[in-house]
Amino acid sequence: MLPLRDQLPTRKVPVVNYLLIALNLLAFFWMQSMISAGFRPDRLLSAWGLVPVQLLSEPTDAWWTVFSSMFLHDPTGWAHLGGNMLFLWIFGDNVEDAMGGLRYAAFYVLSGIAAAGAQIVIDPGSTIPMVGASGAISGVLAAYASLYPRSPITVLNPIFVLWFIFGLFPELPAWLVILEYFVANLLNGLGSIGLRSGGVAFFAHLGGFVAGLILVHLFMIGRSAREHERWQHWRTPPRRPPPRRAGPWDAPRRRDPWSW
Repeated sequence: MLPLRDQLPTRKVPVVNYLLIALNLLAFFWMQSMISAGFRPDRLLSAWGLVPVQLLSEPTDAWWTVFSSMFLHDPTGWAHLGGNMLFLWIFGDNVEDAMGGLRYAAFYVLSGIAAAGAQIVIDPGSTIPMVGASGAISGVLAAYASLYPRSPITVLNPIFVLWFIFGLFPELPAWLVILEYFVANLLNGLGSIGLRSGGVAFFAHLGGFVAGLILVHLFMIGRSAREHERWQHWRTPPRRPPPRRAGPWDAPRRRDPWSW
Protein backbone atom coordinates (compact mmCIF):
# COMPACT_ATOMS: atom_id res chain seq x y z
CA MET A 1 0.00 0.00 0.00
CA LEU A 2 1.57 3.28 -1.13
CA PRO A 3 0.40 6.31 0.90
CA LEU A 4 -0.70 9.23 -1.25
CA ARG A 5 -2.02 11.83 1.19
CA ASP A 6 -3.51 12.38 4.62
CA GLN A 7 -6.56 14.43 5.62
CA LEU A 8 -4.95 16.58 8.33
CA PRO A 9 -4.25 20.18 7.29
CA THR A 10 -1.55 22.09 9.13
CA ARG A 11 -2.21 25.18 11.19
CA LYS A 12 0.95 26.93 9.98
CA VAL A 13 3.13 26.74 6.90
CA PRO A 14 5.59 23.84 7.53
CA VAL A 15 8.67 25.88 6.66
CA VAL A 16 11.22 23.40 8.03
CA ASN A 17 9.64 20.46 6.22
CA TYR A 18 9.66 22.39 2.95
CA LEU A 19 13.29 23.32 3.57
CA LEU A 20 14.25 19.68 4.17
CA ILE A 21 12.58 18.64 0.93
CA ALA A 22 14.33 21.47 -0.92
CA LEU A 23 17.74 20.48 0.48
CA ASN A 24 17.26 16.88 -0.64
CA LEU A 25 16.25 18.04 -4.12
CA LEU A 26 19.18 20.44 -4.37
CA ALA A 27 21.61 17.71 -3.30
CA PHE A 28 20.18 15.39 -5.96
CA PHE A 29 20.52 17.99 -8.71
CA TRP A 30 24.06 18.77 -7.54
CA MET A 31 24.97 15.10 -7.88
CA GLN A 32 23.42 15.07 -11.35
CA SER A 33 25.52 18.06 -12.36
CA MET A 34 28.69 16.40 -11.02
CA ILE A 35 27.93 13.23 -13.00
CA SER A 36 27.36 15.34 -16.13
CA ALA A 37 30.77 16.91 -15.51
CA GLY A 38 32.41 13.48 -15.62
CA PHE A 39 32.37 12.23 -12.03
CA ARG A 40 31.39 8.59 -11.57
CA PRO A 41 28.31 7.99 -9.35
CA ASP A 42 30.14 5.44 -7.18
CA ARG A 43 32.96 7.89 -6.50
CA LEU A 44 30.47 10.56 -5.43
CA LEU A 45 28.69 8.17 -3.10
CA SER A 46 31.96 6.98 -1.58
CA ALA A 47 33.13 10.54 -0.99
CA TRP A 48 29.91 11.97 0.46
CA GLY A 49 28.06 8.93 1.76
CA LEU A 50 28.54 7.29 5.15
CA VAL A 51 30.95 4.36 4.94
CA PRO A 52 30.83 2.52 8.30
CA VAL A 53 34.37 1.13 8.26
CA GLN A 54 35.76 4.53 7.29
CA LEU A 55 33.81 6.37 9.99
CA LEU A 56 34.96 3.94 12.67
CA SER A 57 38.60 3.95 11.58
CA GLU A 58 38.88 7.70 10.97
CA PRO A 59 36.08 9.37 12.95
CA THR A 60 37.66 12.83 13.00
CA ASP A 61 37.90 12.87 9.21
CA ALA A 62 34.58 11.24 8.34
CA TRP A 63 32.14 12.42 11.06
CA TRP A 64 30.52 14.92 8.72
CA THR A 65 29.33 12.14 6.41
CA VAL A 66 26.73 11.23 9.05
CA PHE A 67 25.01 14.49 8.09
CA SER A 68 25.82 14.73 4.38
CA SER A 69 24.51 11.20 3.80
CA MET A 70 21.06 12.23 5.09
CA PHE A 71 20.53 14.49 2.07
CA LEU A 72 21.97 12.31 -0.70
CA HIS A 73 20.15 9.70 -2.77
CA ASP A 74 20.90 7.24 -5.53
CA PRO A 75 21.83 9.57 -8.43
CA THR A 76 21.07 6.99 -11.13
CA GLY A 77 17.27 7.32 -10.87
CA TRP A 78 14.35 9.12 -9.27
CA ALA A 79 12.76 6.23 -7.35
CA HIS A 80 14.89 6.53 -4.19
CA LEU A 81 14.48 10.30 -3.90
CA GLY A 82 10.84 10.32 -5.01
CA GLY A 83 9.71 7.71 -2.52
CA ASN A 84 11.42 9.41 0.39
CA MET A 85 10.12 12.87 -0.48
CA LEU A 86 6.58 11.54 -0.87
CA PHE A 87 6.64 10.15 2.68
CA LEU A 88 8.23 13.34 4.03
CA TRP A 89 5.64 15.48 2.23
CA ILE A 90 2.69 13.50 3.60
CA PHE A 91 3.79 12.99 7.21
CA GLY A 92 6.44 15.59 8.00
CA ASP A 93 4.29 18.71 7.87
CA ASN A 94 1.95 17.49 10.63
CA VAL A 95 4.81 16.40 12.87
CA GLU A 96 6.36 19.84 12.48
CA ASP A 97 2.97 21.42 13.16
CA ALA A 98 2.75 19.52 16.44
CA MET A 99 6.35 20.05 17.60
CA GLY A 100 7.19 23.46 16.21
CA GLY A 101 9.84 24.20 13.59
CA LEU A 102 13.02 24.18 15.68
CA ARG A 103 12.08 21.08 17.64
CA TYR A 104 11.13 19.31 14.44
CA ALA A 105 14.48 20.14 12.83
CA ALA A 106 16.35 18.74 15.83
CA PHE A 107 14.08 15.69 15.94
CA TYR A 108 14.72 14.97 12.25
CA VAL A 109 18.50 15.20 12.57
CA LEU A 110 18.61 13.07 15.73
CA SER A 111 16.47 10.40 14.08
CA GLY A 112 18.89 10.40 11.16
CA ILE A 113 21.88 10.03 13.48
CA ALA A 114 20.19 7.13 15.29
CA ALA A 115 19.46 5.49 11.92
CA ALA A 116 23.11 5.72 10.90
CA GLY A 117 24.19 4.34 14.28
CA ALA A 118 21.87 1.34 13.97
CA GLN A 119 23.23 0.39 10.56
CA ILE A 120 26.83 0.77 11.77
CA VAL A 121 26.17 -1.47 14.78
CA ILE A 122 24.71 -4.17 12.54
CA ASP A 123 27.55 -4.06 9.99
CA PRO A 124 30.56 -2.09 11.29
CA GLY A 125 32.92 -3.53 8.69
CA SER A 126 30.85 -2.49 5.71
CA THR A 127 32.61 -0.60 2.90
CA ILE A 128 29.32 0.18 1.12
CA PRO A 129 28.35 3.88 1.24
CA MET A 130 25.02 4.58 2.93
CA VAL A 131 22.94 7.50 1.64
CA GLY A 132 19.33 8.60 1.90
CA ALA A 133 16.85 10.42 4.10
CA SER A 134 14.96 7.20 4.88
CA GLY A 135 16.33 6.80 8.40
CA ALA A 136 15.32 10.31 9.48
CA ILE A 137 11.96 9.97 7.71
CA SER A 138 11.36 6.69 9.56
CA GLY A 139 11.57 8.69 12.76
CA VAL A 140 9.00 11.11 11.33
CA LEU A 141 6.67 8.19 10.54
CA ALA A 142 6.99 6.91 14.11
CA ALA A 143 6.16 10.35 15.46
CA TYR A 144 3.10 10.66 13.20
CA ALA A 145 1.85 7.22 14.28
CA SER A 146 2.27 8.25 17.92
CA LEU A 147 0.53 11.61 17.52
CA TYR A 148 -2.20 10.77 15.00
CA PRO A 149 -2.65 6.98 14.98
CA ARG A 150 -6.21 7.08 13.58
CA SER A 151 -5.70 9.83 11.03
CA PRO A 152 -7.11 8.65 7.65
CA ILE A 153 -4.43 8.02 5.03
CA THR A 154 -5.38 7.63 1.38
CA VAL A 155 -3.32 4.83 -0.17
CA LEU A 156 -2.90 3.23 -3.57
CA ASN A 157 -4.30 -0.30 -3.57
CA PRO A 158 -1.93 -2.43 -5.72
CA ILE A 159 -4.05 -5.61 -5.63
CA PHE A 160 -6.47 -5.66 -8.57
CA VAL A 161 -8.93 -8.10 -7.01
CA LEU A 162 -9.31 -5.87 -3.95
CA TRP A 163 -10.27 -2.91 -6.13
CA PHE A 164 -13.80 -4.30 -6.26
CA ILE A 165 -13.99 -4.35 -2.43
CA PHE A 166 -12.01 -1.32 -1.25
CA GLY A 167 -11.52 0.65 -4.45
CA LEU A 168 -8.30 1.85 -6.03
CA PHE A 169 -7.71 4.56 -3.43
CA PRO A 170 -8.99 3.34 -0.04
CA GLU A 171 -8.41 5.03 3.30
CA LEU A 172 -6.57 3.28 6.10
CA PRO A 173 -5.69 4.44 9.63
CA ALA A 174 -2.20 5.90 9.94
CA TRP A 175 -1.12 3.28 12.48
CA LEU A 176 -1.82 0.47 10.01
CA VAL A 177 -0.02 2.13 7.10
CA ILE A 178 3.03 2.90 9.22
CA LEU A 179 2.98 -0.51 10.93
CA GLU A 180 3.10 -2.11 7.49
CA TYR A 181 6.20 -0.02 6.74
CA PHE A 182 7.88 -1.10 9.98
CA VAL A 183 7.08 -4.80 9.58
CA ALA A 184 8.28 -4.85 5.97
CA ASN A 185 11.59 -3.31 7.01
CA LEU A 186 11.93 -5.66 9.98
CA LEU A 187 11.41 -8.78 7.86
CA ASN A 188 13.71 -7.56 5.11
CA GLY A 189 16.30 -6.48 7.66
CA LEU A 190 16.37 -9.88 9.34
CA GLY A 191 16.70 -11.51 5.93
CA SER A 192 19.64 -9.28 4.99
CA ILE A 193 21.80 -10.13 8.02
CA GLY A 194 25.12 -11.49 6.84
CA LEU A 195 24.74 -10.30 3.26
CA ARG A 196 27.53 -8.08 1.95
CA SER A 197 25.87 -6.84 -1.22
CA GLY A 198 24.53 -3.32 -1.64
CA GLY A 199 20.86 -2.51 -1.35
CA VAL A 200 18.49 -1.00 1.18
CA ALA A 201 19.83 -0.18 4.66
CA PHE A 202 16.88 -1.74 6.46
CA PHE A 203 18.38 -1.43 9.93
CA ALA A 204 18.86 2.30 9.39
CA HIS A 205 15.11 2.51 8.83
CA LEU A 206 14.45 0.47 11.96
CA GLY A 207 16.89 2.51 14.03
CA GLY A 208 15.35 5.78 12.92
CA PHE A 209 11.87 4.44 13.63
CA VAL A 210 12.68 3.30 17.17
CA ALA A 211 14.44 6.60 17.86
CA GLY A 212 11.35 8.45 16.65
CA LEU A 213 9.10 6.48 19.00
CA ILE A 214 11.28 7.55 21.93
CA LEU A 215 12.16 11.10 20.90
CA VAL A 216 8.60 12.15 20.10
CA HIS A 217 7.73 12.02 23.81
CA LEU A 218 10.69 14.26 24.67
CA PHE A 219 10.04 16.76 21.90
CA MET A 220 6.33 16.99 22.72
CA ILE A 221 6.90 18.03 26.33
CA GLY A 222 4.71 21.08 26.93
CA ARG A 223 2.80 20.52 23.70
CA SER A 224 -0.11 18.32 22.68
CA ALA A 225 -1.32 16.77 19.45
CA ARG A 226 -4.22 18.61 17.85
CA GLU A 227 -7.71 17.26 17.40
CA HIS A 228 -8.09 15.56 14.03
CA GLU A 229 -10.47 13.58 11.89
CA ARG A 230 -10.36 9.91 12.83
CA TRP A 231 -10.60 6.91 10.55
CA GLN A 232 -13.89 5.11 11.17
CA HIS A 233 -14.23 2.06 8.92
CA TRP A 234 -13.11 0.45 5.70
CA ARG A 235 -14.32 2.65 2.92
CA THR A 236 -13.41 4.54 -0.20
CA PRO A 237 -12.66 8.13 0.87
CA PRO A 238 -15.64 10.47 0.49
CA ARG A 239 -15.40 13.65 -1.54
CA ARG A 240 -14.18 16.43 0.73
CA PRO A 241 -13.64 20.13 0.14
CA PRO A 242 -9.92 20.94 -0.13
CA PRO A 243 -8.38 21.59 3.31
CA ARG A 244 -7.27 25.07 4.24
CA ARG A 245 -5.26 26.55 7.04
CA ALA A 246 -6.99 28.56 9.70
CA GLY A 247 -6.38 32.29 9.55
CA PRO A 248 -6.84 35.21 11.95
CA TRP A 249 -10.18 35.98 10.27
CA ASP A 250 -11.64 32.67 11.46
CA ALA A 251 -13.67 33.41 14.56
CA PRO A 252 -13.59 30.66 17.20
CA ARG A 253 -16.73 28.61 17.35
CA ARG A 254 -18.54 27.93 20.58
CA ARG A 255 -18.58 24.28 21.45
CA ASP A 256 -21.80 22.62 22.48
CA PRO A 257 -21.15 21.48 26.09
CA TRP A 258 -23.43 18.49 25.52
CA SER A 259 -21.48 17.14 22.54
CA TRP A 260 -18.35 15.03 22.96
